Amino acid sequence: MQPFRIKLSPFVCLACLVSLSSLSTQAQNPVVDKQSLIAASQAGASPLYFYPEAFDWPGIQPSGFSNLVEFNERDGLPNFFNKLKSNKPVIIGYLGGSITRADNQYRVQSAKFVQRLFPKAKITGINAGVSGTGTDLGACRLHEQLLKYNPDLVFVEFAVNGAFAEGMEGIIRQIWKFNSKIDICLIYTITDGLGKIYAGGGVPQHIAKLDQLAGHYDIPSIHLGMEAAFLEKDNKLIWKGNPDQAKDKIVFSADGVHPLQAGGNLYAEAIARAIIKMKNQHSPQKHSLPKPLLPDNWEDAKMLDPMQFTSFSGAWEKINPSGIDYLNQFAGWFPYLMKAEKPGASFSFQFEGNMFGLFDIGGPEVGQLEIELDGAKVNLKHLNAENYEVTTDTSTIKFINRFNRFCNNRYRGQCAFIKVRPGKHQVKIIISEIIPDKNRILGENQLVDITEHPEKYNRTVEYLGEILIRGELLKIKN
Repeated sequence: MQPFRIKLSPFVCLACLVSLSSLSTQAQNPVVDKQSLIAASQAGASPLYFYPEAFDWPGIQPSGFSNLVEFNERDGLPNFFNKLKSNKPVIIGYLGGSITRADNQYRVQSAKFVQRLFPKAKITGINAGVSGTGTDLGACRLHEQLLKYNPDLVFVEFAVNGAFAEGMEGIIRQIWKFNSKIDICLIYTITDGLGKIYAGGGVPQHIAKLDQLAGHYDIPSIHLGMEAAFLEKDNKLIWKGNPDQAKDKIVFSADGVHPLQAGGNLYAEAIARAIIKMKNQHSPQKHSLPKPLLPDNWEDAKMLDPMQFTSFSGAWEKINPSGIDYLNQFAGWFPYLMKAEKPGASFSFQFEGNMFGLFDIGGPEVGQLEIELDGAKVNLKHLNAENYEVTTDTSTIKFINRFNRFCNNRYRGQCAFIKVRPGKHQVKIIISEIIPDKNRILGENQLVDITEHPEKYNRTVEYLGEILIRGELLKIKN
C-alpha cells in the first residue's frame, strides 16, 4: 500500500483548534488531550444527503488484511443486500460524531465502495454525524435526523466520543421499534494508543462493552482500526504526524483522533472487507427485539420542537439560522432557533421521566441558565462533560454555563443533560443575569478577541435549538 500525501482538510484543521492555554496540561494527560480535540471539533452541520458518485475520488481497494476479530457477521445485513441485488434504491444512514461528519474519514469512501459493487442501484447517503457528541445526544436526535428519512442500513459510530453503552442500546432499540427491517452495523473507531491493545491481541474495554450489545442483538460489528494497529506495530504507519515528513510511512492522522484521508481509507477498507463477506446473504427478514441488556438504556430518549412543546415567557424571538452568517452552519440541525438575551426570559415544559436537556448553540455572547424544577430553583452537580444532576447539596453550582473555552470568537453546537428523580416534572429554564467570568474560562492565551471586543462577550444570549428528554412530554400547565 502506498502512503497518501494530502493537505489537511478544513475539517481536520478545525478539529485541531484546541485552546493554547491548556497545552501543557494536555501534553501530560493524553486523555484530556483527546477529549479536548473532540470538544474543539464541535461546530455546525454538514449537508444531510450525500451521493457517492458526486465525490471524484479514487475508489478504495481493500487489502488482504485478515484477522478474525476485525469483523463479526452475526445476522448480517440481509434486507440491505436484498434490495441492492434487486437493483432497488437504498439509503445508507451514518450516525456518529466528528469522524462520521467529515467527508474523508470513512463515510464517503465506504458508500462509494458499495456503489461500485452494485452500480445499477441508486445509493443515497445520510450524514447524521454531529461533532463532539456521543450516544446520549445520538439517541435523542435519532428520529429527527435519521429515521424519518427511512434508511435501509444504519452504520453507528460512537466509539471515540461518548461510547456510552446505555445510549447505544437505546439507539438500537429505537431503530427496530421504528422499522424492524432496517439493518444495523456497529463500527468501532479508535484513538492514538488504543491500536497497541489490538496489536497485542486484545480489544479496548469500552469497545468490548459496545460489542456485547452487538452480540445481544445479533448485529454485525467491525473494528475499523485493526489493520492500522498492525501496520503501526510493523512500523509501517504513524498514528499521529505530518504526511510531508513521513517519507515511506502512512500517516493515519494529524491529531491522534481524526483520520486523514489515508487513515479514513483504512477505516473504509475494513468496512469493505465486511461488505464483501456479507453481500451474498440477502434473504429479507424482520429483526426481533429481545429484552434490553441494560435496564437504564436510552430507548425513551427524544428531541422535541420547542415551538410545539414549550411555553416561552419574556423577550424571545424566532430566528432563521440560514439567514444569519454566523449561524448559517447550524441550519441543517435547526430549522429555526429561539433567541433571547434579557435576564429572566424563560421557557417551560412538563414531562414524565428521569432526564431533560437542551441542544443549543454556544458562542461569545452566550450566558448562564438557571433551572427551576417543580416550582423551585435547584442546585446542580456537574457529573462530566455536558451531564448534570439535580442535588440538595447547596455547595454545588446553581447555573448551567453555556459559555466555554471553545467559544473564543466561534460558534459551536452543544448540548446539556440534567438528571432528575423519575416522575412527573414541571421544568422552567431561565436566563441568568450573572455573566460568567469569560476571561478566566478562556485562559490567558485566548484573550485577544475578548479584549478587543468586550461588548461581544458581555451578554447573556441563549440560542435554543431543541428540547431533549428521556421519557414522555406532558401537557404544559397554564
